[in-house]
Amino acid sequence: MRPVTDAFLRTVRGSHRAVFEARIVTPGQTGVDPNGTTITILDGDVQLDGTADVRSTLELTTDGTGMWPTGSGSLLAPYGNEVFVRRGIAFGNGTTEWVSLGYHRINTAEQDDAPSGPIRISARDRMSGIVDGRLTAPRPFPAATTRGALLTALVAEIYPWASIEWDDVAARDDQIGRQVIAEEDRYAVCNEVVTSAGKTWWWDHRGVLVIRTSTPASRPVWEVNHGASGVLVEMGRRLTREGAYNAVVATGEGADTAYPARAVVVDTNPLSPTYWGGPFGKVPYFYNSPLLTSVSRARAAAATTLARMVGLPYSVDLTAVPNPALEPDDPIRVTYPGRSELHVIDRLSIPLTVADALTASTREQAAVLLGEV
Repeated sequence: MRPVTDAFLRTVRGSHRAVFEARIVTPGQTGVDPNGTTITILDGDVQLDGTADVRSTLELTTDGTGMWPTGSGSLLAPYGNEVFVRRGIAFGNGTTEWVSLGYHRINTAEQDDAPSGPIRISARDRMSGIVDGRLTAPRPFPAATTRGALLTALVAEIYPWASIEWDDVAARDDQIGRQVIAEEDRYAVCNEVVTSAGKTWWWDHRGVLVIRTSTPASRPVWEVNHGASGVLVEMGRRLTREGAYNAVVATGEGADTAYPARAVVVDTNPLSPTYWGGPFGKVPYFYNSPLLTSVSRARAAAATTLARMVGLPYSVDLTAVPNPALEPDDPIRVTYPGRSELHVIDRLSIPLTVADALTASTREQAAVLLGEV
């Protein structure tokens, strides 16, 4: 969850005055209050998907009077400018607490009713630049290159000003262990560096590229509930085996002659619905990376990958009073008559108007124990 005060969390559950802001900013800024030009918000939302390459996307409609881009220097031209958006609460004492929803590079501007009708802006977070920025020639990285140096080299070619934040200095300074040749897909190589270290990565609400270890969903950061001070509007649910795994086989294979490292991590909790030895069956997912040069690396990558997959058979789609501080992978408590369940957010939509509610897709976080076989 993005940082907010207890007063914010209390107030968002009741009647309050929601406020919204969008600014067009030049690329390269970070933080939650960048310099830019404020534009009107007529409609829109921020879509967050923890399972996608590009985590955050923005759809925003603004007043089109005199705003249609006529050159590369125009505010809404899709040549590098970003939209910074935030949502907050205006308190009765005259103060406002804002929650940043991040930086989004303008991808498309559309106007159905020219010359002065509303303009729809589609924008994507900074990961889109890494995805788009394919390599024009192969790049070799020696075995002694550290993970941090490799990631920085590939990211800085797209964003020389990028701020990169690792939660683990040891992982950042760990050598990759064998020569790696980055060919066309810049994003794929960066993703291998992060995933093989047992971590996840995204551009956060400050415009910083963060590399994090997924934390167990043991304590919910928010309760979605009916009743007094409740925020749940409606809910649907489903059970499916599609996309559900209860084991990950991680293997490290490269072009050298070193024996490939290998680890298998499974769900070992007999009470889990996806228990490896239970009626769900044995459904392994296979992950291969040349950066898994040791059994310990393979084990960490397998455990992280499996932790993000367990609980998939039971999922919930819900509509709730918006809490803009929520993010993918946040654990939440979903409470409705007769049930109280721990879920993890996979996807959510945060509206930029008072007329719409928050929508989210979650998966139940079962009590899972990870072990090797």
